[in-house]
Amino acid sequence: MSEAIDVLKHEHDAILMALKILDKISDEASQGDATSADVMRFLGFLREFADTCHHGKEEGLLFPAIVEAGLPEDGGLVSAMLSEHEQGRALVAAMADAADPVISPTQFSKAAIAYAAHMRAHIEKENTILFPMADRVVASGIMDGLVSAFERHEENVMGAGRHEQLHDMLKELKAKYLKP
Repeated sequence: MSEAIDVLKHEHDAILMALKILDKISDEASQGDATSADVMRFLGFLREFADTCHHGKEEGLLFPAIVEAGLPEDGGLVSAMLSEHEQGRALVAAMADAADPVISPTQFSKAAIAYAAHMRAHIEKENTILFPMADRVVASGIMDGLVSAFERHEENVMGAGRHEQLHDMLKELKAKYLKP
């Protein structure tokens, strides 16, 4: 497996951890124990890490490399993954709508459960189908170049050090919501 795919899989692991936290937040919301501020902070993490950072790397760098290697942009796996990214964004928006200014427990939990299921299935497809295929069809030199392109994406789009700050935020959220 290429280093570029390792980077994306590592981010998937972080997103999967965030989904466990979301499950807990959803449970708390159902019981009336979650605050709108906590939920919106968590959704900010999802938007910035899962979407801007991770999906930004896939959409702006990996997917174009896959298309350049000869796979179709429309009607194939790349367009399916892009569509799923849009579905994820819509579900995050639905969670935000259900949490701001005041949490609507039923609406929030419904959207949170749908998002978590959607993202778990999406990550499974990428890890087992898309990523191995990318390693097969994209030239190794291009895959190697994606690693530095990912770093530039983090710095240019998110700001220097922001990726690490988001990992630290995830650790804080894990400590708060997933107590042993």
